[in-house]
Amino acid sequence: MEYSRGRFLQPHTHPSILPTISPEKARKFIDQNEAELHFLLLAIYISMGDSKETRFAFGQNWADFLKGISEERILDAENSLKSMLAREELKGLQILDIGSGSGLFSLAAHRLGAQITSFDYDKDSVACTQKIKEQFAPDSNWQIEEGSVLDQAYLEKFQQFDVVYSWGVLHHTGSMWQAIMNAADKVKPRGQFFIAIYNKHWTSIIWKGIKWFYNTSPSFVKSTMNQVFTLIIFLWLLVSTGRNPLKLERGMDFKHDVIDWIGGYPYEYASIDELDQFLAKRGFKRTNLKKPYGWTGCNELVYTLVPQK
Repeated sequence: MEYSRGRFLQPHTHPSILPTISPEKARKFIDQNEAELHFLLLAIYISMGDSKETRFAFGQNWADFLKGISEERILDAENSLKSMLAREELKGLQILDIGSGSGLFSLAAHRLGAQITSFDYDKDSVACTQKIKEQFAPDSNWQIEEGSVLDQAYLEKFQQFDVVYSWGVLHHTGSMWQAIMNAADKVKPRGQFFIAIYNKHWTSIIWKGIKWFYNTSPSFVKSTMNQVFTLIIFLWLLVSTGRNPLKLERGMDFKHDVIDWIGGYPYEYASIDELDQFLAKRGFKRTNLKKPYGWTGCNELVYTLVPQK
């Protein structure tokens, strides 16, 4: 998607005092100094009390999302799975949902015939997944646990699966590449690995700072940021895509997506090429891709584990 080449910083002083910064110059500066900027941000975080425990409360957001769950949203989730996995049903398949969140996609996979195992690091998210199971599939053998994709001892108890699914999760672990590798290890030969990872863009490092600020701010600041960014993102999506931002795909909800986007921290990102190269070294071949509407949204990627000859 092309961005406007107009000015995004319009100084009110004389140009010789504060020169205009174009998006192209900003992008080039960030690309050339990315490592230094990351180090500077890290130093700021440490000096202001940041730690690995600075995290967004994903489960609380999902709990509020589940208040609006409907048959239409469940069907949208089912259609998303069928489209990306290129399957009309999942009957007989064993699927691992890493970071199940609301439990919506575990439920969708269950309704499509799969045997589901779900786990999440966040206790509130585990409770959400339990709740949606009790509401829509109380008698199923759907297994739900609390666990971390970074805990290799925990993962060792699982066999390999026909499909490993982790949408918008692995980049929030604080150790994205390790998380991707651990998750990929749970895929059977000829199995599918369906992930969604934030796209790498020159604005990504700016968003990392915004997300950190959000999570270290008091409640009234978070509330104000939610309102301001909801309006900004709504207008930007409306103008840039021509689509109604309130009509989302995958059974999602605009309000809760915006809160998740602003607050989602820890936050990492990767380009499609970086992901392809990383997973190709582990025997995976990309078989499907859906790019985001915006610069830094999630790329949805499906890989197949090609058996070694």
